[in-house]
Amino acid sequence: MSLKLYFAPGACSFVPHCLLQLSGAAYEPQMVKLHKGEQNGDEYKAINPRGQVPVLVDDGQVVTQILAIILYLDQKFPEAQFLPTDALARAKAIETLAWMNNTVHPTFTHVFMPQKYSDQPEVQAALKVFNTQTYKSLLSELDHMVQCNLQHAEWLTGARIGPVDIYALTLTRWGSIAGIDPTTYPALWSHVQKVAAHAEVAVVIERERLQLNLFKSA
Repeated sequence: MSLKLYFAPGACSFVPHCLLQLSGAAYEPQMVKLHKGEQNGDEYKAINPRGQVPVLVDDGQVVTQILAIILYLDQKFPEAQFLPTDALARAKAIETLAWMNNTVHPTFTHVFMPQKYSDQPEVQAALKVFNTQTYKSLLSELDHMVQCNLQHAEWLTGARIGPVDIYALTLTRWGSIAGIDPTTYPALWSHVQKVAAHAEVAVVIERERLQLNLFKSA
């Protein structure tokens, strides 16, 4: 099997995992157990020295970084139309993906793993509180984006489900882990449930054994 995806359940690797499932191509999903530190082992570091997921291996060629993998899969499977073919629409979709990956994603990392940014407990606590509030505002922005985009199309970038829809699910789910109730973003939450109900996305959710909403009220 030429295509292999290294993923961690619930991580951003969920996005290319779903794209591969949507492509209909044969591929091998390989779980990396982050909680056991498998990403730091010599075997995995030989594939990706940064010790991160996702990693896509195609006929022995390694592609890392989620945005690069998305663009690679879009070109490898043009019939799937993961991204729009119109130049401007495609650029706007990539713009949104870059914002998700470069702004929203790191904000959650500051909430979920503040120890990456400071070894002082009081600083870690402050980072978590501050970035949780920032994450709420980013989810509000995403909620507004969903409201606007779905006025003109079935999915966020057009007639077919794509990486922007799937990344939106991932980011919303992460918010629930951070103690943010996803139902307070009605348009976003409704769309996330629609994405999760898609047959091929549901396969990946089952494989990764994910719960969509992990929010617990106080």
